[in-house]
Amino acid sequence: MKRLKLPLTALLFFIMEGSFSNLLAGDIFGGDKIIVPRFIMILIAFITIYGTRRNGMIYGFILGLMYDVVYTEILGVYMFMLPFFAYLIAKIMRILQSNLLVTILTSLLFITFLEVIVYQINILIGFAHIDFNTFWKSRLVPTLLLNLAFLVVFSYPLKRMIEKQKLESDGE
Repeated sequence: MKRLKLPLTALLFFIMEGSFSNLLAGDIFGGDKIIVPRFIMILIAFITIYGTRRNGMIYGFILGLMYDVVYTEILGVYMFMLPFFAYLIAKIMRILQSNLLVTILTSLLFITFLEVIVYQINILIGFAHIDFNTFWKSRLVPTLLLNLAFLVVFSYPLKRMIEKQKLESDGE
């Protein structure tokens, strides 16, 4: 059961992200705001920082593939971006200290990168027709605020769970 804790958490985050997306899709906070939960990106960042780069990249690939298949029309964007971000996070964390504040800021930075890249890809293929200033105000800032609130609530328990999982797997 201990080995299933992280995969079940990943599945829960995947389901929560879709549920929050549907919940926040209406006019709950005003019709012009688009709020996108990025719980999977947060989980991958935490797995990479407090677990291993290899696990972060594996979870990034699997969850990215699942995200592409279930939630998007374009296959491959998340499947390639999430493991690549896990790799970059691992490289950055060799320089930075891995405390919770740095982890939260790193997670928000990579959520920003993910949002901007997805926006640029959607502009490139013609799915999005808004300018960057509108994107910034109506999607990026609300998305970062929601994910910051999620990080404030869940960062410590998530950190503890991943560190415990890593400790148990290192002990075997």
